Amino acid sequence: MDSKALSFVVMMSVLGNVLFLISFYLGPIATGVAFDFSHVGVFIAALYGGPIIGFMTGLLAGILPGIFFGPLGQGSWVGLIGLPIGKSLAGLTLGLLQHCLKMQQRNRQSILTVPLVIVSYIPECIFTIFYFVSLLPFFIGGGGVGILAFVLPKAWAEIVVMSFLMAALVGNQGFSNFVNNFFAYRKENLGSRPSVVKH
Repeated sequence: MDSKALSFVVMMSVLGNVLFLISFYLGPIATGVAFDFSHVGVFIAALYGGPIIGFMTGLLAGILPGIFFGPLGQGSWVGLIGLPIGKSLAGLTLGLLQHCLKMQQRNRQSILTVPLVIVSYIPECIFTIFYFVSLLPFFIGGGGVGILAFVLPKAWAEIVVMSFLMAALVGNQGFSNFVNNFFAYRKENLGSRPSVVKH
């Protein structure tokens, strides 16, 4: 990974954390539950950078959510570790899916982006259930099935909204060209949308 790709990871991680702060303060739902759109940076990184960049961005974009839902919320240190892991799973999964399906060689990539983003959340969803049902009760005595009734519907609603946002970004030639400039070592045509790093 060269310096431009690394700077892209940092930029998308900052975007994710900033979007989290905005959505956290504008969209509180219940105690310890609020809207979180930090996945936007993670999904952009995964779609254009591949699984490794998606994974790294997920870890970094999960820092502020981990702090607010962890030590500053009800998750203590478990949340500080667990939330970045969950987001990294989504980034890794989406990066692997777009790579395996060779999205850069397909037509109508925007249409394909919607189901890919939605499916990419499944591993994180499974980890989220494990986090609330097993990790939190075991380590700090919190969590439980009850809070999932708030967390999971909210999370899936966010993912569906973001899947259409990602489709719009992938379909935008100017945005795709801008992002592809961060991957100078790639031999692919910058006009393809999205054109991803092959790991």
